[in-house]
Amino acid sequence: MDGAGPEEARGQELGPSTTRSVLESFSESREVAALLGSLGAVCGDLVSREMAVEKFLGIMDKYQEQPHLLDRHLEWMMNSLLDIVRENVSPPPLVHLAFKFLYIITKVRGYKRFLPLFPHEVGDLQPVLDMLVDQDPKDSESWETRYMLLLWLSMICLIPFDLARFDGNISSEEGHARMPTMDRILQIAKCYLIVSDKARDAAAVLVSKFIVRPDVRQKRMADFLDWTLSLLSKSSSQTMEGTVIINGMLQALAQLFKHGKREDCLPYAAVVLQCLDNCKLSESNQMVLRKLGMKLVQRLGLTFVKPKVAKWRYQRGCRSLAANLQAQGPVMQNQVITVAANEADDEEEYDIPGEIENVVEQLLVGLKDKDTIVRWSAAKGIGRITGRLPKELADDVIGSLLDCFSFQETDNAWHGGCLALAELGRRGLLLPSRISDVVPVILKALIYDEKRGACSVGSNVRDAACYVCWAFARAYDPVELIPFINQIASALVIAAVFDRDINCRRAASAAFQENVGRQGTFPHGIDILTAADYFAVGNRVNCYLTISVYIAGFPEYTQPMIDHLVNVKINHWDGVIRELSTKALHNLTPQAPDYMANVVLPRLLPLSVGTDLHTRHGAILACAEITHALCKLAEENKRSVMYYFNENSLEGLKQIHQELCRRQLYRGLGGELMRPAVCTLIEKLSLSKMPFRGDPIIGGWQWLINDTLRSLPLISSAARQNIKESAVSALAALCNEYYINEKGEADPALQDELVTQCISELQNTEEMIRCGFSRALGALPRFLLKGRLQQVLEGLKKVTLISPTDVSFAEARRDALIAIAKVCQTVGVKGEGSQEDYVCRDNVTQIYAALLGGVTDYTTDSRGDVGGWVREAAMTSLMEVTLLLVQNEVELINTDICKQIMCWLAQQSAEKIDKFRAHAGSVFLTLLHFDHPPIPHIPHREELERIFPRSEKETLNWNAASEAFPRITQLLGLPAYQYYVLLGLSVSVGGLTETTLRYSAQSLFDYMKKIQNDLSAMESFCESLLKVFEDNLRNDRVSVPLLTMLDQMLANGCFDIFTVQQNHPFSVKLLTLCKEEIKKSKDIRKLRSSIGVFCGLIQFQGDMRDQVLFQLFLLLCHPFPVIRKTTAAQVYEMLITYSDIVDPAILDEVMAILSDTNWEAELPVVREKRNCLCDLMGVPKPQLVSKVKYGIVL
Repeated sequence: MDGAGPEEARGQELGPSTTRSVLESFSESREVAALLGSLGAVCGDLVSREMAVEKFLGIMDKYQEQPHLLDRHLEWMMNSLLDIVRENVSPPPLVHLAFKFLYIITKVRGYKRFLPLFPHEVGDLQPVLDMLVDQDPKDSESWETRYMLLLWLSMICLIPFDLARFDGNISSEEGHARMPTMDRILQIAKCYLIVSDKARDAAAVLVSKFIVRPDVRQKRMADFLDWTLSLLSKSSSQTMEGTVIINGMLQALAQLFKHGKREDCLPYAAVVLQCLDNCKLSESNQMVLRKLGMKLVQRLGLTFVKPKVAKWRYQRGCRSLAANLQAQGPVMQNQVITVAANEADDEEEYDIPGEIENVVEQLLVGLKDKDTIVRWSAAKGIGRITGRLPKELADDVIGSLLDCFSFQETDNAWHGGCLALAELGRRGLLLPSRISDVVPVILKALIYDEKRGACSVGSNVRDAACYVCWAFARAYDPVELIPFINQIASALVIAAVFDRDINCRRAASAAFQENVGRQGTFPHGIDILTAADYFAVGNRVNCYLTISVYIAGFPEYTQPMIDHLVNVKINHWDGVIRELSTKALHNLTPQAPDYMANVVLPRLLPLSVGTDLHTRHGAILACAEITHALCKLAEENKRSVMYYFNENSLEGLKQIHQELCRRQLYRGLGGELMRPAVCTLIEKLSLSKMPFRGDPIIGGWQWLINDTLRSLPLISSAARQNIKESAVSALAALCNEYYINEKGEADPALQDELVTQCISELQNTEEMIRCGFSRALGALPRFLLKGRLQQVLEGLKKVTLISPTDVSFAEARRDALIAIAKVCQTVGVKGEGSQEDYVCRDNVTQIYAALLGGVTDYTTDSRGDVGGWVREAAMTSLMEVTLLLVQNEVELINTDICKQIMCWLAQQSAEKIDKFRAHAGSVFLTLLHFDHPPIPHIPHREELERIFPRSEKETLNWNAASEAFPRITQLLGLPAYQYYVLLGLSVSVGGLTETTLRYSAQSLFDYMKKIQNDLSAMESFCESLLKVFEDNLRNDRVSVPLLTMLDQMLANGCFDIFTVQQNHPFSVKLLTLCKEEIKKSKDIRKLRSSIGVFCGLIQFQGDMRDQVLFQLFLLLCHPFPVIRKTTAAQVYEMLITYSDIVDPAILDEVMAILSDTNWEAELPVVREKRNCLCDLMGVPKPQLVSKVKYGIVL
């Protein structure tokens, strides 16, 4: 599965899509050669060295999934690096760098492929030993060097000479005995077997190569094994140090028994096994130790039995894919090679040691381990050892293995058992006589799913079961599996289409594909593979609702798929799966209508009133969907609605609500599932036109819908929206079917009761009840609204108004606005009609007033900008009502209404929240470009169509500030939109979101540059800007970011054209507004922004400069120290920027006071310094008042 294609992420359910390029060769070979050649030059500089390592890592990591491409280049890369190591002049850092590069290559390609390429001449032994002796095992910076040296030594020690020849005269010059080479190597290996870094792995490889040498084996093998077993028995896996030692010992023993000759290792195997048993590694909480223990156990087991290929094993004959795919008829018998008849002749009689039973038992226990890596190792061990056992013993092992598949066992045992079965099948050790026992187990494993708390376990079991099916496809001849083909094919199709997890669906698809290719007997295999390939099954909804329908069209799969959904999936723990399953049953009904009506539906009806909550929920939904599908099918075939139903079925459907109500199952948490399920049942039965008109059950259903809408405040927020929508949909369907008479009218008493009840609940003190009944009114059919339209609209309009008691009821206002649009669409338009029956000339203004009121809702609470929900609904409803009017009575849309709509949408399109800006922009362009017929009275239509071409309606990304703001700021040049776009831009330019701020500010400044020399355009712009400020005084949502925007505009010289004129009206009015805005304010952000505006206003000529300085000197004595400090800093910067403000003679003194004074000191001290500044600059000193309750202390 690791090698999935580059399109692997196409069908992902979650997460971003990724792509992977398939490489063809090692294209960077020249670049790598140059890099290796430059190591000497870069070694001295830390930065260059790190850059070289990162560059090499980047190149090598690309080949992690295709490492074989490096094979042709490994030798020259290794030689280049070892040349550096062998040079005597190479400094230690350079040697280490070379080994680091070698390790990176080894990491990508694996040491087993790399090992034979190491030079292993006699002359290399002493230098490598000397280098290893010089290493510090505790140096964490040079572990790559030690790792590579140990691997190199493990290759050198294979030289075919007695190591004693290298000792010569073992007396050193000082007369002391020198350690023999054999002991030196062994000492190094022992030293590194007990370290905690990667060198331990290489030391284990060294041991496996070194100890098995004939000369070392005779002299040192027994001692080495004593040493390892002694450390094993003394160390505890409960300590960190003990874990490290046990890890090293187990690796060494596992490698030794793997590579050593059987006759050499056999004498010690029993002792090692006993020591291993005493360690009780299965009780350790260290996963790595348990895995290594499992590896060692299986290696000991292989040592106990002779290495032979079991002659009794199953061998498949022809394995040609082409032959399988071409075989159209029955499987050709001449391809089969069966087990030899005379099995007695095939087996040699030999004794099986008693220890084998212990080994097999440990491996079977390992199959139940809690970690996958341990179970996988145990499964491989079972496969290897079983292949060396006599047939009878092997069959006993398989029998014990099948005991893992009991429902008393955990999911771990099922997973390990599946892995072991796959290994046995792959090796031909599972004889055809056992297939009949194994297949039922695998079919159960393919649907294994055990609930644990709020989730379940078993996806790994199902995945492993798919692996078993994949392995069997390759292992057995088609004739052996023919009795089970339909079962396996159906189970794999069901797993590929209906499994909850994407990895299991893909595994099942791959196993199905392997069976189609290898077996050639799966019914309609190629057709199904085309529809349900590896990538197609990535999307779960597509699998359930589309692919399943296609596959169920083949009769072999129809009933198994339906049965699986009914028996397994409608009671699944995941509600999403239950709902998808019922929709799939709806889609599958036309494939087997009689089976659904006569078998499935009678089976579901008792379950729909059963005791298990999930089963009850799924069964009710399934009854609803199947009933609806059967009625649609009858209608399409021009048959009676009752064609597929008998009296029992109808009575059972009616009894569901009554039984749940009698048992009070609508209450509590269970009610959160029962209410929407029964509402869906009501909707589907109504759409099916069931003959229940006049039946008391209709009243019961109406009670449930009303009670559900009244119970919304008691329901958890997660389930609330779904329940509300289910109830509203049920009400609409119920009314349309059962509340209309033959004349197409409603019973007046029933209409009065229903409409009055809904309207009375609109003023309920619970917000959710308002939401529910607002949406209910929006769902009522036309015949119930006839004659009551004005009453309904008045009731909904009241909900949209903000009052002190319900200011936070944003969701109710949102739903009321949605309902207004739905009601308008339901009743239709008639210009001269009655306002009680139609949208007409008399009520269109009232409707638009309610909708336009929603666009100005900026309510915020602890949830954030909840008014955004209202604005979004208002924009959608405005679009729907406008399009309705323009297609029916276009003259009802007057100039003023159209201008208001487009201007408000333009404002929303310039605001800071991406989601609402995108929605506003989409609605704006929809109205602008609608042409069936075009919407009249749109201001500046031609200019708008030039700014927003029709061709870019779908491609313009309003969510991206970089695309939206350069367009929307162009509307500043259109008088009708200027005020509203500025209002929206002020919130964005002065906002806090970095990307929005950057692009909106840049777009605004670009526009200002264009009109910089156009006096009339500038005056118009400034007039609109001041009007925005004046209209939003003390409205912090606008005024605070507006001050920030003004600060940026003044700093960017946007108003330079006015600075030369004495006391320009713009600057005077702006100063007045700023003073008014910060009067008595304690908002730090607002005060800081105003300081910037005051400093920017100093550039304007005239008397107002003294007023600006007076205002700044007031702020120098503000009660908040942070404001005083900020003011001083900005005044200092202002005086540097505008040097003409102060007489040069006193400039230095003024600057010194501003910079040297501690403006966070006590107010009397600060005030004295401030007054000194006033005297120096000729500004009147602010007078201290006796008491100021709020605002600035003078």
